[in-house]
Amino acid sequence: MQTINEKQTPTEDKIRINGLSKTFKSKNGSFTALDNISLNIGKGEFCVIVGPSGCGKTTLLRILAGLEKESGGSVEIVSDPGSNKPLNSMVFQEASVFPWMTVRQNVEYGLRMRNVDKQMRGDISKEWIQKIGLEKFKDAYPHQLSGGMKQRVSVARAFANDPEILLMDEPFAALDEQNRAVLQEELLRIWEGTSKTVIFITHSIDEAVTLADRVIVMSAHPGRIKTVLNVDFPRPRKVYELRKDPKYGEMVYNIWNLLHPGGK
Repeated sequence: MQTINEKQTPTEDKIRINGLSKTFKSKNGSFTALDNISLNIGKGEFCVIVGPSGCGKTTLLRILAGLEKESGGSVEIVSDPGSNKPLNSMVFQEASVFPWMTVRQNVEYGLRMRNVDKQMRGDISKEWIQKIGLEKFKDAYPHQLSGGMKQRVSVARAFANDPEILLMDEPFAALDEQNRAVLQEELLRIWEGTSKTVIFITHSIDEAVTLADRVIVMSAHPGRIKTVLNVDFPRPRKVYELRKDPKYGEMVYNIWNLLHPGGK
């Protein structure tokens, strides 16, 4: 993966993926997770990837995060000129908060690792704890929080670190429908105030259409891009109001057909 510096406008690329492949080797042979993936993601775009289990979605995200090395092809990430921000932050499927830290300490963690001074860390964490609605729980430990509250902390920690790119690997998959809808709206509200570049993985077609500027539909393994769909619903979006729109149902049905075995 290559990081480059160049001037950008909001419509220019933030991530360029060209012919990307990933093969895992073991004593029992090899397994191709990704095959010839090419995709450009614009600066400030909310890009959602859907596909069947085993299609390499998480592998792709891990390559973008620098946690895996591609086997072939290339990934270029265009960093903001003169920026001292971290290139990316990742939110995982399971709550990844540190159990020995309070909500405030968890939100401050990335800032502390970057040696941000204590006063500024406190100001930033206070702002993000307010944004996720956990002011009353700022000194609580994770065992005192619900699953949805812990995921709020994970999202706040990622945004508080002010990365150029936010990588999200099915962050709401384990939540019930009500909490999931609430956090989808919270994420959209926060994202619309920051215009971060977001790559979001989900198995939920509803979630993909609710959140995305574009939905990337992948095939079963080896993972390839089947199609790319623009989502033109206006923003800001309200989860259940959006679902009343007949065009929303049509898009969900279209993606379902693409993912269903035998779909075109």
